[in-house]
Amino acid sequence: MNQTHDHVDFLVIGSGLAGLVFALKSASMGRVLVLSKTRLELSNTEKAQGGIAAVMKDDPDDSLEKHTQDTLIAGAGLCNETVVRHVVSQASDRIRDLQDWGVHFDLDEHHNIALAREGGHSARRVLHIEDHTGHDVHRQLLARALENPNIELRDHHFAVELIGRRDVEPGCFGQNQCLGAYVLDKKTNEVYVQTAGHTILATGGAGKVYLYTSNWEGATGDGIAMAHQLGARVTNMEFMQFHPTCLYHSSSRNFLISEALRGEGGELINHKGEAFMPKYHALGSLAPRDIVARSIDAEMKKSGADCVFLDMTHKPGEFLRGRFPQIYKRCLDLGIDIATAPIPVVPAAHYLCGGVMTDIHGRTDIQNLFAVGETACTGLHGANRLASNSLLECLVFSHNAAYWIREHNPILASANRSYQAKFPIPNWAERRNRNESRGGQNEDELILVSHMWDEIRRLMWAYVGIVRTNRRLERAKRRLANILQEFDEYYSSFQTNADIIELRNIATVADLTVRCALARKESRGIHFSLDYPST
Repeated sequence: MNQTHDHVDFLVIGSGLAGLVFALKSASMGRVLVLSKTRLELSNTEKAQGGIAAVMKDDPDDSLEKHTQDTLIAGAGLCNETVVRHVVSQASDRIRDLQDWGVHFDLDEHHNIALAREGGHSARRVLHIEDHTGHDVHRQLLARALENPNIELRDHHFAVELIGRRDVEPGCFGQNQCLGAYVLDKKTNEVYVQTAGHTILATGGAGKVYLYTSNWEGATGDGIAMAHQLGARVTNMEFMQFHPTCLYHSSSRNFLISEALRGEGGELINHKGEAFMPKYHALGSLAPRDIVARSIDAEMKKSGADCVFLDMTHKPGEFLRGRFPQIYKRCLDLGIDIATAPIPVVPAAHYLCGGVMTDIHGRTDIQNLFAVGETACTGLHGANRLASNSLLECLVFSHNAAYWIREHNPILASANRSYQAKFPIPNWAERRNRNESRGGQNEDELILVSHMWDEIRRLMWAYVGIVRTNRRLERAKRRLANILQEFDEYYSSFQTNADIIELRNIATVADLTVRCALARKESRGIHFSLDYPST
């Protein structure tokens, strides 16, 4: 049975940092509903180790201009400089927001905020909480949201499809408008209609499109796929950043080894123990991520080795245990004492610099639809994200979106309710033009869905990875076309469930990535093509 839930002023899809900041900033304006497709605690934010890049106002050794230039250089000429300057200038105020919400960053011996340096940065400007910054920030904001009477949080609720005015009102012309979303309650396996004055996509990135990734299991590009389906522009999908140092171990395939270790003097070495990064870039192991990832890839191909190593043995064990307790413990549990042995590492899909195109307020092409965080392409990152600018982006654009709504005082509940009264929104079964059986499904057929998922991730890793060629991309395009055709058959005949929706989303995002990569006839930032090696 389909249900329709009460209308809310703000529907936030995703419970990571971007979604929670928007919820906290907008709760005074109306009812906020935050959806998480699994547990509320799980997101890419929770896995973020390094920290937040911000020039604090009283720092004599850094400046907004330095942070701006570092971001522009890392972005390889594709950053929107106006956006970069806007974000950098807000950083200290957004850090103050976190502190006001109860976040406590590490302090140095003088009781000032401790600052780390990461790849591509010309100064120490990364605020952190040991090596689990994202975890602590996320838990603190989640606790605040749970305490707020105007914010409702629902776990295990998966947004299946956005509802557009054009889907509801026959003959509607002009700009499309988002009225809310169809939502799968994973506890009952029922899909209900959730309407909203404004819908905010904060679903994070798409690292699970690749076989090897540092991302959490839910990073399947859901918001990007849904926005694309509704007609919003999607851009720069070819720029998937591969983090250079993911732990290489059979028992730990997506554990990140933070860039902050290289900021503390960690040296990348090959299987012979030789430091190889100085021959690729003047900054050595602190070069921008795209260069480090390609350099590691080249070293591995040259030697045939399965990995390279990050050497931290120059630092005493006491320092490593205090500064990087999570990384130290995880490695030790796997038999690696990083104080006495180098860490085996490989690159892995990490951060998507493209996404749903937005303006500086997080607005998309679709009226009343916003995108924030890694789901969005704001112009900040260009062709390669500067380390620790991602959490900053979440803070700034979620703030901007809530501020824009407050300042422009749009009609929230009444506008969409008037459409619903005149043009009722069909339930999910009507939307799909068939009955949704509540019975069991053919398990053999569901296994094929799992195989399609695995095939997409493997072909993306093999053909759309760190180094690309037209031939590989064309192969990926053909194979994805077949997979998408097969998927359409499954989607039209199966009862809606989370696995099938996630498969649809990663297939859509993979296809968009390949199409964007084929369209770029150059190498730039993260996107490196052997057919077009010049920028």
